[in-house]
Amino acid sequence: MPLSRERIIEAALHIADSQGLRRLTMRRLGDALEVEAMAIYHHLPRGKEALMDALAEHVTTVHVERGPTWQETARAWCRAGRELLREHPGVLALALTKPPKGATAIAIREQTEQLAEGGLGDAPEAVRSLRAFVFGSVAVEVQQSGWADPEVDEWVRRDERADIDFERGLDALLKGLQT
Repeated sequence: MPLSRERIIEAALHIADSQGLRRLTMRRLGDALEVEAMAIYHHLPRGKEALMDALAEHVTTVHVERGPTWQETARAWCRAGRELLREHPGVLALALTKPPKGATAIAIREQTEQLAEGGLGDAPEAVRSLRAFVFGSVAVEVQQSGWADPEVDEWVRRDERADIDFERGLDALLKGLQT
């Protein structure tokens, strides 16, 4: 299978999710892809920095259809964003620290426009609040799951309590944004 940016990102996500971000090196990535590490630079000329940006972008770029109300649209964005982040706990730190660029920045603009078109007054501020809520709730969820604990053999990917807490928090945030 030819080397592609998508294949590189998928392999990098697999390493980060199964072994942690610290274990993700260009050499290990090259081994996983069965190529020389230098071949990766053809697709990511800035090397590891470009890879980290690409991984952050991959787990923070969400698109949803606009719902009948801004609340339903916001709810869809938050749920989709949460699921994407939860799929890749290995790169959560990047999602939390890398400034939104490229496709992520475009998706944030799209979300802001959808909420404004749906009648929400200060859509940019609402989007910042919704993103902060999603990122924070996933961070707490991953922390409590035992994902990063070397003593934990099997981490809990699906926690009903976390789902309930997320929905309760989202309801409260949406009510607050209505005022």
